[in-house]
Amino acid sequence: MVIRSFWRAASSLLVLFFLLRWSAVGAQKPGATSWQTLSGDAPVVIANGGFSGLFPGSSSDAFSFALIAGSTDTILWCDVRQTKDSLGVCLQNLKLDNCTDIQSIYPQGQKEYIVNGALTQGWFSVDYTMKDLLKVSLTQGIYSRTDRFDFSMYPILSVEQVQKQNNGSLLWLNVQNDIFYRQHNLSMRSYILSVSKRVLVNYISSPEVDFLRSIVAIFQKSKTKLVFRFLGKDITEPSTNQTYGTLLKNLTFIKTFATGILVPKHYIWPVTSDLYLESQATSIVSDAHKEGLEIYAGDFVNDIVIPYNYSYDPLAEYISFIDNGEFSVDGFLTDFPGTPSEAIGCFSHVNKSSLDHGKPVILSHNGASGDYPDCTDLAYNKAIKDGADIIDCPVQVTQDGVLICMSSINLMDDTNVAQSIFRSRISNIPELQSTPGIFTFNFTLEEIQKNLKPSISNPDVTFGIVRNPRHKTAGNFLTLSDFLSFAKDKALSGILINIENAAFLIEKVGISVIDGVLSALNDTGYNKQSALEVTIQSSDSSVLVKMRQQTKYKLMYRIDESIRDAAASSITDIKKFADSVAVDKESIYPDTHFFIINETNVINSLQNAGLQVFVYVLRNEFASQPLDFFSDPYVQINSYVQGASVDGIITDYPASARAYKRNSCRNLGNNMPNYMQPVQVGGLKQLLVAPAQPPVLSPMPILEDSDVVEPPLPSVSPVNPSTPTPPNQGNASAPATQHSNSSILSPVSSMIISVLVIIGSLLFF
Repeated sequence: MVIRSFWRAASSLLVLFFLLRWSAVGAQKPGATSWQTLSGDAPVVIANGGFSGLFPGSSSDAFSFALIAGSTDTILWCDVRQTKDSLGVCLQNLKLDNCTDIQSIYPQGQKEYIVNGALTQGWFSVDYTMKDLLKVSLTQGIYSRTDRFDFSMYPILSVEQVQKQNNGSLLWLNVQNDIFYRQHNLSMRSYILSVSKRVLVNYISSPEVDFLRSIVAIFQKSKTKLVFRFLGKDITEPSTNQTYGTLLKNLTFIKTFATGILVPKHYIWPVTSDLYLESQATSIVSDAHKEGLEIYAGDFVNDIVIPYNYSYDPLAEYISFIDNGEFSVDGFLTDFPGTPSEAIGCFSHVNKSSLDHGKPVILSHNGASGDYPDCTDLAYNKAIKDGADIIDCPVQVTQDGVLICMSSINLMDDTNVAQSIFRSRISNIPELQSTPGIFTFNFTLEEIQKNLKPSISNPDVTFGIVRNPRHKTAGNFLTLSDFLSFAKDKALSGILINIENAAFLIEKVGISVIDGVLSALNDTGYNKQSALEVTIQSSDSSVLVKMRQQTKYKLMYRIDESIRDAAASSITDIKKFADSVAVDKESIYPDTHFFIINETNVINSLQNAGLQVFVYVLRNEFASQPLDFFSDPYVQINSYVQGASVDGIITDYPASARAYKRNSCRNLGNNMPNYMQPVQVGGLKQLLVAPAQPPVLSPMPILEDSDVVEPPLPSVSPVNPSTPTPPNQGNASAPATQHSNSSILSPVSSMIISVLVIIGSLLFF
């Protein structure tokens, strides 16, 4: 018990320290001029058990953090449960074993009760007094979330304690199971009436009609709002014996005992069975407003797969409920109150047609590859529509010497070749990768375009996260020449061409990619125009050295390893051949087990030498981000832009980056609200008590001269003289004889690997 009390106290002090450091620069959220809510005021944010997307729900830190990471007028939601001695406590679940460590404290305490007509096993608050529950600690009830804050051993809080600890905050009490408590000779009605005399309660909700009808007369003349909570449409409401779907058709009846309704978000925006939005929203918001009822939308979380229309952007989902030109809900119930605060305070009612190419520069990564297969016409069109400043083409070589935009030299990475008749062309080429592959230079352009389909990239598939499945094989690949012609009349500031494996392609395939790129740029007139800036990117310094000798195009060096800093001599070398540098996310904010440790000196070192710095690759998927970013792409972008001061971002989702550049809070200066401040670097890790600290991260290397300097590129010589050489491009046919370290696999090995590849593809796609 002493240890438990110690960690509880230590956690509270750490959070206080963290909050004081952040709130010192905080401000009230900016207001909008016009809203389509019932009152005309901005929608409210209701924090479900506080910031329960991170901390155990209804814990002291969850409530405190909700007020500092979200808007200052965030409403604190408490699911009220009654104890054996008739006290009200805030717990996320009726079953205590789903949100506390009660199983380990009272291992013999499991009971069976009828709850809403169903036999339910578990540990229940009705069997314990408040004194009994002092031994119990709150835990994270969503098992896919981190459990490291469970070590803080947060105590269960009474309603009065929540109000006292967050004095002045708005409070929402939800009474979920009144009938259940009455079956145990407890009166939730009496408790609510009693506590409302001691605590200012702003909202009371319940999914039970009789409960709200029993208190409506008491609260009719008060400022407390009563809200009827709708559950699933097929679930039966116990008081009326009608389904919630039936009750939804009689809002006039609901108005007799409630001032508002709380509905699952899919009541408003229906979702198909394959997780896409229906073509239209329902009329429920306008129907409720016509009856004089406020309508709140629930079930908002950042760390689940949301409808694919939103491109894994939770803020875009919030916007669709409040800034669509037709309606606005009156509030959100959410586990992540910071994101709707941003949506309401900074991203609503902005000029969505504005386009500037200033910092941060938005550079697409294989086009809008979060929405469509890499480097396809659809991905590039979407990137431009979404507001990319620069679109990119990573060039690969075909057997007949054509340069094509594809994200990988290995067709297994971005096409369906493993399921095609060409799967037998698998080979081992250690110079390119350690595993077998099927490579572009073993295919003609016609074979690729006529026989292979693109395959959307799914970098987080191990977490069960896939992208836009309806269009996972949509689109067509572009040759470099097609890409250059396509980009010329678009609202872009430039294009980027990425060149990799140049030395290998010269030595083993007999083609100079550099010569081919320069030829394509000349043929399409890029050497005689200034409207679109051309950037050549490579992780091979010898490519950029040769480009500097032959052209005046901008050059970007991509550092392909995570580093903590760069030696002065290595920066001097980079300056000789590059204007900018691309570094990965971890080189700026290294993390261990999804907790950011610190900020490195990489950005300062490079920028002080006059080099622009781009960060790669920012993705919207919550599984790709440290917990410090709250599963929010805009916290991530803001941390790199405002916190680390990068010059540009390389992203799979240009739409989110463009929305960030358009947000109305970017120029507020000292009036910037807390939720738009960059995160305190390493602050979240500091909140962990000692037993919960993640493993120490091994120091990342410093970039040295030897990492940068590469031998000059060899001269081009034909590999297979029998194959004609395309003009200005060298011979792109596959080598007649493989290098000694490269081999076509034996038929049996090829067949085994092909079967494994097909099985893997079927599992993931």
